[in-house]
Amino acid sequence: MAYHHLAMAAADMAAIHDFYETVLGFELVKVEVGPVPDGGWAKHFFYRMAGDDSSFIAFWELHEVPGCENLETSLSRAAGVPDQINHIAFNAPDLDSLNQRKEAWQRAGLNVLEVDHNWCHSIYTKDPNGNMVEFCVTTGAFSADDRELALKALTSDQISHSAPPASIEVHRATVE
Repeated sequence: MAYHHLAMAAADMAAIHDFYETVLGFELVKVEVGPVPDGGWAKHFFYRMAGDDSSFIAFWELHEVPGCENLETSLSRAAGVPDQINHIAFNAPDLDSLNQRKEAWQRAGLNVLEVDHNWCHSIYTKDPNGNMVEFCVTTGAFSADDRELALKALTSDQISHSAPPASIEVHRATVE
């Protein structure tokens, strides 16, 4: 089962719009405007991620909401964990698509981290909220041994570390 939408607060909705629509190619299709139960009001923007209306990413622009004057929009900073811990990972259908995304991010002035995790291949950058954004393509298959180790890890810390990534590369922005 896929999720319908992921919703997060935005500190700068214009920058969010530029990133998610212009850079990522998601389409803004809906806004809901109304009061917030605790006071103030908000705009709730929905971006279509796929060609159909089955999955969205949404952002809240808050106005006069008590306690939100110094809003922290980075999920990881808000939780006090490293940036890569809380992140948004989107599906890439294949390696060609992933490479096209990487090049588009670089042309948009973004640095890109590329990691071959041995079973999936990912690219990462940050959105205007400071959240790590990933596109990922699965490149391997899962075995019974993978599941057995995952189940063991639920109850034990006495397990071997995973193999390091096959490659890690930083690609600098290529804006002219």
